[in-house]
Amino acid sequence: MSNVHLIFGFHAITSRLRQNPDSIKEVFLDSTRRDQRARDLKKLTETQCVRLIFCDEARLAAMSGSIRHQGVAANIDTTCCHIDIEDVLKTLTEPALLLVLDGVQDPHNLGACFRVADAFGVHAMIAPKNRAVGLTATVHKVASGAADTVPYISVTNLAQTLRKLKQYGVWIIGTAAEANCDLQLAKIDGPVAWVLGAEGKGMRRLTRETCDQLISIPMLGSVESLNVSVSAGICLFETYRQRCDRERTWKNQS
Repeated sequence: MSNVHLIFGFHAITSRLRQNPDSIKEVFLDSTRRDQRARDLKKLTETQCVRLIFCDEARLAAMSGSIRHQGVAANIDTTCCHIDIEDVLKTLTEPALLLVLDGVQDPHNLGACFRVADAFGVHAMIAPKNRAVGLTATVHKVASGAADTVPYISVTNLAQTLRKLKQYGVWIIGTAAEANCDLQLAKIDGPVAWVLGAEGKGMRRLTRETCDQLISIPMLGSVESLNVSVSAGICLFETYRQRCDRERTWKNQS
């Protein structure tokens, strides 16, 4: 199997250029793009000494097999894709948004979490090396390309990693059905790491104790729990919604 994969979209490629430029072989940009995102991307490729190839929209569509490429694509070398959490945090120009999975063992669930993480602009996913599924072929298939766009960081000691995130000013929020704070009432601000537990078991004790805050997702029906990827989607959407509301408020006041 080839070690070269194609990724596309400004968020995915810009993040990789900042965090792991050595993994990018070349970037393809729609030659008709003259907007700020295209100019920023061009400048970033120059800074990182990555080859930039201008091409037409038809070629990008043929390469990606989709018209949803946003006018940019890149070939990445998957053998050069290892990064650690510091690589991600030190290059961010916006508040961190991280998804931490404590022991998810179902590859379909992990693949679905990748898709949710990609949809809401998560900067990285973090999981323990042990008692977790890892990046299997099934995960890549279910992720539908998102496993190549969202950095996946496998760590030896999850609680220690969470404490390290706190040193960078990241607020650690765990999800627990018995938590007193409801998601609708929670104020989600600044750099955030959402922590979700394994299927049917939830977070481990030490992981739970390391969280800064525990939040519950309101459940109105008879079902007692949600799939981990569904829970992740709900929490990430609420984070996105609150950030958008604050940005609109700030713009109206300025």
